[in-house]
Amino acid sequence: MNAASVAPLAVVLPILGAALAFLFIRQPKLQRTVTISTLTLTLCLEAFLLYSAWTSGVQAVTLGGWPPPFGISMVVDEFSSLMLVVSTTVSLAVLIYAAGQGMAGGDEDGPVSIFHPTYMILVAGVSNAFLTGDLFNLYVGFEILLTASYVLMTLGGTGPRVRAGITYVVVSVISSMLFLVSIAMIYAATGTINMADLALRLDALDPGTNMMLHLMLVVAFGIKAAMFPLSFWLPDSYPTAPAPVTAVFAGLLTKVGVYALVRTETLLFPGDRINTFLMITALLTMIVGILGAIAQIDIKRMLSFTLVSHIGYMVFGLALSSRLGLASTVYYVAHHITVQTSLFLVAGLIDRRGGTTNMDRLGGLARLSPLLAVLFFVPAMNLAGIPPFSGFLGKLGLLQAGVDLGTPVAYVLVAGGVITSLLTLLAMARVWNRAFWRTPEDAEHPDPVLVATTPDGSMLRTSRLVADQPMGRFSGKSVMDLLPRTMVGSTLALVLVGVALTVFAGPLFQLSDQAAASMLERTPYIDAVLGPGAGAGGENAP
Repeated sequence: MNAASVAPLAVVLPILGAALAFLFIRQPKLQRTVTISTLTLTLCLEAFLLYSAWTSGVQAVTLGGWPPPFGISMVVDEFSSLMLVVSTTVSLAVLIYAAGQGMAGGDEDGPVSIFHPTYMILVAGVSNAFLTGDLFNLYVGFEILLTASYVLMTLGGTGPRVRAGITYVVVSVISSMLFLVSIAMIYAATGTINMADLALRLDALDPGTNMMLHLMLVVAFGIKAAMFPLSFWLPDSYPTAPAPVTAVFAGLLTKVGVYALVRTETLLFPGDRINTFLMITALLTMIVGILGAIAQIDIKRMLSFTLVSHIGYMVFGLALSSRLGLASTVYYVAHHITVQTSLFLVAGLIDRRGGTTNMDRLGGLARLSPLLAVLFFVPAMNLAGIPPFSGFLGKLGLLQAGVDLGTPVAYVLVAGGVITSLLTLLAMARVWNRAFWRTPEDAEHPDPVLVATTPDGSMLRTSRLVADQPMGRFSGKSVMDLLPRTMVGSTLALVLVGVALTVFAGPLFQLSDQAAASMLERTPYIDAVLGPGAGAGGENAP
């Protein structure tokens, strides 16, 4: 059986789940059951696709009975199937977290009924972008996920969310228009938009035309991936959304742009023509992003800047055009999706438990909630690249690939990567020292509720839910009333997935290496779509 024949279900199932969730819009419990069950089923399907790609190589299916390159192709290879599994795992954890937030009594930021169907549409768009072998269908996937993200970002209709949503919409529309114009020009120049077919035809174009089309796609995807200097929109857009929305945006949306960049550079425009440009961009993305993170006093904004910064590591590996560099990028993307989402979920829990994410007003959270301290500490050290976590392993692979290249720009990039990792550790340490380690009384602008204590000496819960209420009303609240089991459990599960990336680093690096070899060779992808032997003229083995 060709596993790719069931690949469309990875898109169809979330759409069906969205339809059912919309039908049950007045029955929140049934909505949650439908969406969580649908995503669980989708994850099982995608795990099968990953296993099949790992053991049998690249496979493809053409929709609608139209032969390639005229029909829309869906391609299952090691990279796309890994991204499907990681993205749906993260999406499921965030959905369970959101369900717990919605069930928490009195939480005005809990997702409204439209959240569930919109969220499922977002997942469908992400899955479509990862699977498609057609540029226009990639555009459709982007538009599906972006349309859903517009709705999710402005849930609640507050002023800050609407203002951030406007910026996000304007930037996304500009990026989409540039991508659409690029597709039109590519079709005019080659007569096809099937990516496997383009891999054979683009090299025949005039070098100037080829470079222009190449750069247009890089800019379009660079905006979506938040590469410097096209990342200005992200730190102001993500932190204002509800915690589950911010988490899934941080984990997934920019990585879809990175995925598109990887496909562009390995399949459509192989070689090293713009590698120096990409290396410089990667260096600036890392350094500018992490300097912005250090300057922040709000945890969510700090994490948004680290998100931008670590996109630079992924571009770093891609720009090296080596098997080790690309394999490390594949592994690092999977690591970063998991760890960055975990940290944003923890930030949501900090907001509930401490009443704010402003570090000037926080203190004593390690004593107030030791479990919350652990949930922050593990992914924070992972993101900073402390051994033996997956962040360290991914960065080590990238640095080794840079040293192996041995050019002056590569050495500068290696130094930039080390500096960025150290500054990330500094940013995480600042959060730990201020929010968790010091006492509330030592905060520069302590929350008056945070320093209050109950008769037995334990700190009160501090949250927007209680800040304006009489103190005695909440003195009997348990920790689980304040941090619901569902929210804590889903966050803990995702933190453990991040740890599992370290425990199973050997097999994952083997899969990443296999994915890198396949992408650099190009022939397996082209042959899977166009038929055996079609990629004979498209090899670009390093």
